[in-house]
Formats: sequence, structure tokens, C-alpha cells
Amino acid sequence: MNRKLNFWQMTPPQILVLGFAAIIVLGACLLTLPFASATGQSIPFIDALFTATSATCVTGLVVVDTGSSYTMFGQIVIVSLIQVGGLGFMTMATLVALVFRKKITLKERLVLQEAFNQGSMEGIVRLIRRVLIYSLTIEAIAAVIFTIRWTFDLGFSKALYFGIWHAISMFNNAGFDLFGTVDAPFVSLTGYVNDFVVNFVAMALIVLGGIGFIVMSEAIDYRTTKRLSLHSKVVLSMTGLLIVLGALIIFIFEYTNNRTIGSLDLGGKVLASFFQSVTPRTAGANTVDIGAMRQASQFFIVILMFIGASPGSTGGGIKTTTFTILIAAIVTMIRGKEDIVIFRSRLAKDRILKAITLTMMALCLVIMVTMLLSTTEDSQFLKILFEVTSAFATVGLTIGLTPDLTTFGKILICLTMFAGRLGPFTLAYALQPKQEKELYRYPEGKITIG
Repeated sequence: MNRKLNFWQMTPPQILVLGFAAIIVLGACLLTLPFASATGQSIPFIDALFTATSATCVTGLVVVDTGSSYTMFGQIVIVSLIQVGGLGFMTMATLVALVFRKKITLKERLVLQEAFNQGSMEGIVRLIRRVLIYSLTIEAIAAVIFTIRWTFDLGFSKALYFGIWHAISMFNNAGFDLFGTVDAPFVSLTGYVNDFVVNFVAMALIVLGGIGFIVMSEAIDYRTTKRLSLHSKVVLSMTGLLIVLGALIIFIFEYTNNRTIGSLDLGGKVLASFFQSVTPRTAGANTVDIGAMRQASQFFIVILMFIGASPGSTGGGIKTTTFTILIAAIVTMIRGKEDIVIFRSRLAKDRILKAITLTMMALCLVIMVTMLLSTTEDSQFLKILFEVTSAFATVGLTIGLTPDLTTFGKILICLTMFAGRLGPFTLAYALQPKQEKELYRYPEGKITIG
């Protein structure tokens, strides 16, 4: 009775944290089973835990190659964790409840509100229905296209399996793939660098999964409503800007690099540049060797990863809306204005403070973990910074450090992926004691800045 009472006294952030943790532990236990490993022997628990964390947090960082190290059972466990982690365990629980016509309780609505970062519970169940319909429909369409394309290379049955598997992985911005072999592990989509169909479908999945379900819903309804909310306008415009700007910068930096896009024709260079610009938006797949890129390109990708996807999506990072608010605040201060205005709408002060707080918390987390790993891992600083940012933003891109991590490094990266998936605010609210309302305010003071 006390346990049940304690559960119902838990806050929505605490339920989310414990729910994700439970799924990760369950996944790790399943992946340690002998028949989950291609060798028939149990993989070390720390490696199984790392893989389960990466899959549930839809990251894509792996210490062992997914395609060659796991059996079909292990691969199905991983893709199931990706689907549950990407859509959220509460979304999947709601699906079960809707199928069996069970009522969604107030507590469950509160958790769903927290999971999708909504301001109110109004229409939350309707949103979940749309999330499920859109997700499964998009994944099904992509799976069909992938299957048709890969049938020429792999045969129908294997192409069907690969099509479904990679459609789920790409839409949920996970970055896991099955193309690695014992002789050539961790290859991702490098064999399809010039393939327009594979590149286009993968990029479409990544972008659709990264803009957020609210934006997707408004975009679909636009033909009838003829309006978009400020949130959707910011997400769509900033997403488009970052993709185009990112592709242009990567194209310029890597144009003469024969180890990446230098040896491709002009069309291949453009296609590869766009893919490598889209994938840091928390996807993790790659069509060129990220480790072979110039350091300027790698550092630029770190910036793109830190920004990440958009709120209410399958991606991580500080989010495009946060980045937009920060840029708008800087421009407003430089112009000497008082109000921050975006698309002729004035932002409330609490939105600005939340954006600054989230960015500083994320920055502090990345800096702290990078410093710790710099003392335990024998690697270059940029490699470590790249790895940590990739883990925090749940991207999954790496320049070669992941398989060589120490046990301490693996645990630290696991915690970073966990924090990145749930978000610094959710973790902070889950860990802090219950706050009482302050009954007084201190006098205002002034500090010289600049």
C-alpha cells in the first residue's frame, strides 16, 4: 500500500526518469542473453547497458557494431528500444490503453504533458493519437521505399527487414544501422553516398522526426487552417536555415578533401554535404567518414549537434527554438531595444530566462563531462568534445572514440545520453525537493555588465 501511495505521489518528471531507466535496464538484460550475441556468448553487461542506453535515448553511439555483433533477436530488441525511446514509453502505454479502450487518467495526462513539453493538458490525448498515426505512417512509407531500393542489392526478404529496421531508426533519429560486417564494422550509409533515393528518404525521415509532432500536425492542417503558430514558424525557418547553411559550410570546408567528398562529382558533393548537414540534427547516420573530415568541419558539426532538433520531437540538443531566442536576444540587445520580437510576436521574459538557463545547464554538462573524460581517456580533445556533445544531443556521430572508451568513460557517456534524452530541466525537476512558494521578494540590486 505504501509503495503504491509513493508511486502516485511521484511527480511527472520523476515518473519519466524512472520509466526510461527501467526500460534501459530491461533492454540491457535482454542484450546480455547468449542468443542476442552473434558469437553465442554473452556480451559484457557494460556494453549491453551502453547499447540499451544509446537505443532508448535514440542516440546511436555504439561500442560494438550492431550489424555484425548481434543476432536478429538482439537487433529486434535494439529497434524496439529505439521505437519506445523515440516516441516515449508513455506514448506507447497510451497506445495500449487506446487499443483496449481504457480511460487515460489525470496522472497519465500530466506525464504525457511533461513528456511532450506542453503548456497544458488540453488536447494531449488527441495529440498522442496523431503522433502514433503520423509516426507509423511515415515509417511504413519509408520502409516500402527502402525495401524496393535494397531488393536489388540484398534480395527481397533481407531488404524488407532492413527497410523496416532503418525506417524506424532514421525517423526516431537514432542513427543505428545494420550495414556493418565483421571485416568492415561501423560503416553506416557510406556505401550509399551517391544514392539519391537512400539519401533523400533518410534525410526526410530525419527532418520529419526532428521538427516535432506539433509542427508536423500544424503543417498537415495548414491547407484548412491557413495558419501556423509562432512555434512552428520558428522551428521550420530555423531548421531550413541550419540545413542550408550547414550544407554550404561543409561543402566549402570539404570540397578538396579526397577522404570525404573531394573525390565525388559535383552532384555527389552537394548530396553528401546536405546529408552531413542534416544528420547532426541528432540523427547519427553518415555517408562519409566523419573521422576523416577536417577539424574545422568536425567543430562545426559539434555546434550543429549542440543546437539539435526541435521541442516535442525524437531529437535532442538545446533545440532550435532555444537557439532562435538566444540569437534574437543578442540582436535585440545590440539594437538597444527592450522587447524581443520574433515574427511580429513579443516573447515573455520567462521564455527568455528559460532559454538562457537551459543553454547554460547544457553547456555546463558538456564542459564537465569533457573535462572528466580528458583525464580518463587517451584521446585528442576534439574527439572527446565531439563524443560528449554527440551523447548529450543524442546524435550518435563519432570520430572514432566510442569503441575505445574505458569502463568509466562508457558509464559517463551513458549518463550523458540519459540526461540529453530527458533534458536538463526534467532531470532537475525530478531530483529537486518539493519547492514551497516564496512569501517575500528581496530588494532589487544592480551589477555592472560588460
